[in-house]
Amino acid sequence: MRRATVPKVVGLDVSLTCTGVAGEGWTDTIRPRAGLRGHPRLAFIVDRVTEHIGGAALVVIEGPSFGGGVAHRHEDLAGLRVMVRHACWRRGIPYAVIPPSCRALYATGKGSGSKGEVRDAVRTRYRVDCDGPGRYDQADAYTLLAMGLHHLGWPLAVVPDTHRRGLDGCQWPDTEGLAA
Repeated sequence: MRRATVPKVVGLDVSLTCTGVAGEGWTDTIRPRAGLRGHPRLAFIVDRVTEHIGGAALVVIEGPSFGGGVAHRHEDLAGLRVMVRHACWRRGIPYAVIPPSCRALYATGKGSGSKGEVRDAVRTRYRVDCDGPGRYDQADAYTLLAMGLHHLGWPLAVVPDTHRRGLDGCQWPDTEGLAA
């Protein structure tokens, strides 16, 4: 009898300064060097992202947050998100863009869950420590990964119904055949 293989899913919390990346059991950050700006910074981040997403069955990307005081960076950040989605598309990798409130709801049970609460939930539920300067970005990416695997039928842990509602507020791509 042939055993089903868990599909490779990658979670991405895309940022101009510290992009969180996660796969099952691991997290990482992509941090451009200080002073890198414009196209060179965007290219650096997208190149590193493409190294992580190779062979993925699904990439789960955090969508825009319209708060946080980043008005002066909205254009570059929006461009970066589009470039990451385009990198997925070019490789034939389906992707989902997840609202931050759904990510927080899935992790903490409330759509307004703080970055610290998400990090604590990742540590407790999945036993993955997210530490250092990119700890919140890593925790967000891990939650996105967990959401993607759960959506495909491979939940990493038991998630309460109150948290699982976070999956319902997302627009998932057609991934027929990936979970089998």
